[in-house]
Amino acid sequence: MRHIKKLKKIRIHREGTHTLAGSLLLLLAINFALYYGIENKIPFYLFALTSLVCYGMLVNFFRCPIRLFGQEDTEGIVVAPADGKVVVVEEVDEHEYFHDRRLMVSIFMSIINVHANWYPVDGVIKRVEHQNGKFMKAWLPKASTDNERSMVVIETPEGVEVMVRQIAGAMARRIVTYAEKGEECYIDEHLGFIKFGSRVDVYLPVGTEILVTIGQSTTGNQTVIAKLKQSL
Repeated sequence: MRHIKKLKKIRIHREGTHTLAGSLLLLLAINFALYYGIENKIPFYLFALTSLVCYGMLVNFFRCPIRLFGQEDTEGIVVAPADGKVVVVEEVDEHEYFHDRRLMVSIFMSIINVHANWYPVDGVIKRVEHQNGKFMKAWLPKASTDNERSMVVIETPEGVEVMVRQIAGAMARRIVTYAEKGEECYIDEHLGFIKFGSRVDVYLPVGTEILVTIGQSTTGNQTVIAKLKQSL
């Protein structure tokens, strides 16, 4: 049986608090200066409208829906760590931690997706590592190994190790990871946040039952993407 934790009801992700506050003050200051600094109000009205649209997009980006997986028994369940679209489902060689063949499921997040990331499984965090790298387009195959990324390895209560890799993209220049080695983690909890479009890869043991297909949309902490073998 899983451990249920009391979660804070977050509407705007904490990673956006300073950005939203600073942007709001800046836009208000510019609009105030335009309104009182020029006689022709047309530029003011145009900028005010643009400000509303841009700020609305920024608020939308940092939105953080309240989500609970809703199932008591999560044994063997792997949920989507992010909102987005499945762009890769294939068997690959993983060279950084496992050094063997793994099934990789990659979810690409566009700029309009929720950018909070969730833990895909319950377990104990075995390793956390951040690696600097390039900022290629996140959907390219080489992005998994060449781009800046953060790796989190989780061991489930059944002893299965699952890796989650947050990957920066051409626009995403900041990866935030909350995981710390030795801590317990649970589905429903936030693993981290990626700013402005990127992808998340999940590495699973060969033989895992994959429940999503390429092109399928996922909802973080809701869509079941795989079922781990009970015998592993």
